[in-house]
Amino acid sequence: MLNQSIACEADETLHTDTQDEPEPHTIQAESPKAEAAPEPSPETATGFVFVSPDPAELAAIEEPPHIEAPIEPETLFADLGLSDPILRAIAEKGYRHPTPIQAQAIPAVLSGRDVMGVAQTGTGKTASFTLPMLDILSGSRARARMPRSLILEPTRELALQVAENFVEYGKYLKLTHALLIGGESLNDQKDALMKGVDVLIATPGRLIDLFERGGMMLTDAKLLVIDEADRMLDMGFIPDVERIVAMLPKTRQTLFFSATMAPEIRRLSDAFLQNPRLITVSKSASVATTIVAGVVLVAEQDKREALRRLIRSEDVQNALIFCNRKRDVDILFKSLTRHGFSVGALHGDMSQPARFATLEKFKQNELRLLVCSDVAARGIDIGGLSHVFNFDVPHHAEDYVHRIGRTGRAGLKGHAFTLCSPEDRQAVEAIEKLTTGQIPRIVVPGLDVVEWAEGGDSRKRRGRGGKPAAADKPRAKRDETPAAEAAPQPRRGREKSEGRGGKQHSRNRAPDAAPVPLVAEQPVEVQAESPRPYRQQRSPEPARAEPRFERPQSRDFRRRDEDLGPSVQGFGDDVPAFMTLPRRAAQPVLDLVEDQDI
Repeated sequence: MLNQSIACEADETLHTDTQDEPEPHTIQAESPKAEAAPEPSPETATGFVFVSPDPAELAAIEEPPHIEAPIEPETLFADLGLSDPILRAIAEKGYRHPTPIQAQAIPAVLSGRDVMGVAQTGTGKTASFTLPMLDILSGSRARARMPRSLILEPTRELALQVAENFVEYGKYLKLTHALLIGGESLNDQKDALMKGVDVLIATPGRLIDLFERGGMMLTDAKLLVIDEADRMLDMGFIPDVERIVAMLPKTRQTLFFSATMAPEIRRLSDAFLQNPRLITVSKSASVATTIVAGVVLVAEQDKREALRRLIRSEDVQNALIFCNRKRDVDILFKSLTRHGFSVGALHGDMSQPARFATLEKFKQNELRLLVCSDVAARGIDIGGLSHVFNFDVPHHAEDYVHRIGRTGRAGLKGHAFTLCSPEDRQAVEAIEKLTTGQIPRIVVPGLDVVEWAEGGDSRKRRGRGGKPAAADKPRAKRDETPAAEAAPQPRRGREKSEGRGGKQHSRNRAPDAAPVPLVAEQPVEVQAESPRPYRQQRSPEPARAEPRFERPQSRDFRRRDEDLGPSVQGFGDDVPAFMTLPRRAAQPVLDLVEDQDI
């Protein structure tokens, strides 16, 4: 039927064209029915206005049969080799097709190879190692204090999220897991390890602490996962990671997953991997195409006002607001609370129960905004996050990718706005260089338009309130006064005790003003007294009637010119009274035997 419809359309087309162009007679010979057919109207055949095609289109229509290339079917989770209990749990979550990183990493992990996976945030890296780990560990059971696998996470929030994935995907498997993070009871964690753990999810600090206390052994851990590898292997974490790797057996399987992988970090990770399978779904430090990013350039004192106007103008359902310092998190949280926003705060100085409670409220949509530090920028999955605001430009360009990667996940559209001051020019340029794309600039109505500052980045040298530090201020020229007049004043400290505005310097006074006499300008007879010695010599003490006895510091310490007599043996003259009693004579053993009746 398809071939007949194509042939009919070709015949009608040739018939209409032959009236104006008599050249394609060869084509008419191949289809003689087109000459006898009546001339159709443009609407009779297809119902649409017919437009005469080009000769190239005619040639394409002539080629029988004209069938498009078959489209490759999408990969299913059932095609990856996972077991039925895991596939059942995945189906209940509503997932059918794996992401590109999952489609490539899961078969490699199941085959037993080391894997280094690099993919942007929101692509399902966590499921890339949790699903195959559940399948590998389902064959046997763990022994007490000897976990069978280890997952290292940089933050406690990310460790808790990975533990939730194991509960969801492994609910039809009889596997146990334990969570070793700070802020929790150490005794409860020890008790969990004593029962036997198949999957151990831990942060490096608590893991080393519990290992040193003898709470576990890692000789049976044959599978190691380092999540967010660029942060785990960054400066400060390298000694802990190397120490933990030394505790594991050499014959193990190691998995690295991260959104960014710098070349120097990759060289360092090669020391822990053996013939790894490199899986790069997208280029390193790339931003998802579903994220609409923008840069808002305002003055430093207008950043809070610009943030409030953006929140009111944008259709913000829920948003994360990132600050560089924990102190700024508290300040911005109080400012937004005063202006009537539903906001919470999250940073590393908060207690662990408070952090979990705040994050849970935000996930349940009880809080609309969450002001946080970079502690929440790594791997935290918040469904349907609409906006991300960078109140401060991150110090490291890689952190920008992790921050805005919290939105635009699972194919949904997200928005990311970065507030920057004129001094942040170099930091923004570093981000654009890393992401290989220019971030569009957004103007907030009602605020002063500023331009980038000339010169380098002065953020580190900026003092309190955005003012230049004292070291950056130009120094005034010194008075060209004689050395006698410029002599140091001994009572200079009294000048500093005056108020800020009360201290007057000679360089700021008018030249014709009479000099104010200072205390230091008193007569030489009073001020120029002989300096007080560091130690005054004491008057000689009167001779004592009896020589003073000085006890030597040690019994064995003797000077060569001293003769203290023989060394004291035993108690010396201080013998206890019970030792001076006469000794009782012992009765012979034979007399005792004779006295007894045998």
